[in-house]
Amino acid sequence: METNILLESGTNELEILEFMIGNNHYGINVAKVREILSYQPITPVPNAHPFIEGLFMPRDDIITVIDLARALSLPSVQNPTDMLIVTNFNNLNIAFHVHQVVGIHRVSWAEVNKPDRTVNSTENSASTGILKFTDKLIIILDFEKIVSDISPETSLKMSDIDKMGERERNDSKVLIAEDSPLLSKLIQDSLHKAGYTNLIMCNNGQEAWDKLVQWNNVGDDIYNHVKLVITDIEMPLMDGHRLCKLIRDRHEFDKLPIMIFSSLINDEMRRKGESLGVNAQITKPEIGKLVGVMDNLIKETYDSE
Repeated sequence: METNILLESGTNELEILEFMIGNNHYGINVAKVREILSYQPITPVPNAHPFIEGLFMPRDDIITVIDLARALSLPSVQNPTDMLIVTNFNNLNIAFHVHQVVGIHRVSWAEVNKPDRTVNSTENSASTGILKFTDKLIIILDFEKIVSDISPETSLKMSDIDKMGERERNDSKVLIAEDSPLLSKLIQDSLHKAGYTNLIMCNNGQEAWDKLVQWNNVGDDIYNHVKLVITDIEMPLMDGHRLCKLIRDRHEFDKLPIMIFSSLINDEMRRKGESLGVNAQITKPEIGKLVGVMDNLIKETYDSE
């Protein structure tokens, strides 16, 4: 599928693929989409999770199909316009059965509204953002949450933290930008268990940037307030790449290490991160690897002080 994916880095733009389930309009970041296929026969899997419709094999890949209507508690029906959106994130290839694909829209993350707490609770959130587009609302779905409801270790490998055993406490102040309430809590719990207890959690890149500017305006050493920044990529209001660009464009933050922790680390996204001067890029769900790189970055950056 030709998506005309943005090549620029740090522009705070994205492309949204709009699709429908029944009469409802939803969206997915094009960066997660491998291809779009017409619906085709699916092989059921005995005793599978209720959301899983089965398997299919385009070319030589065996791919799991999730019935998105069922995952969203909507009527699951067959339509002539049904499509399969084949995605790649968290190092997984998964297809989502949808009822109609509408098209692709290029927008700014600043146009994507963060859902309020009434629809974005930690346990039940299925939305990462809401886009007002002409006369309709497009709900940007949290596909990682949908998949983690089926297999929790796809969101974060919490078992990797357990394998580390007891670790020394690390009081380094770490600023984290993560929009998913579920992942934010899991990351916080995991890092606490790994010894990192001084965490400043933000819901998006804009909140993180506002804190950095506020601390810098105090007039003392910025590194008294933060030693490391960890950011997701796709977030409402300001994405992680834009946040990285803003940090690297300010000489006051020259030494501040930046890590990207995202489900979207593919070759294209890795090149974008490198062009923005980030120090490390870790793919979710590798939380154990994240901790190891955090240890090294903080040690290399500050041990000589």
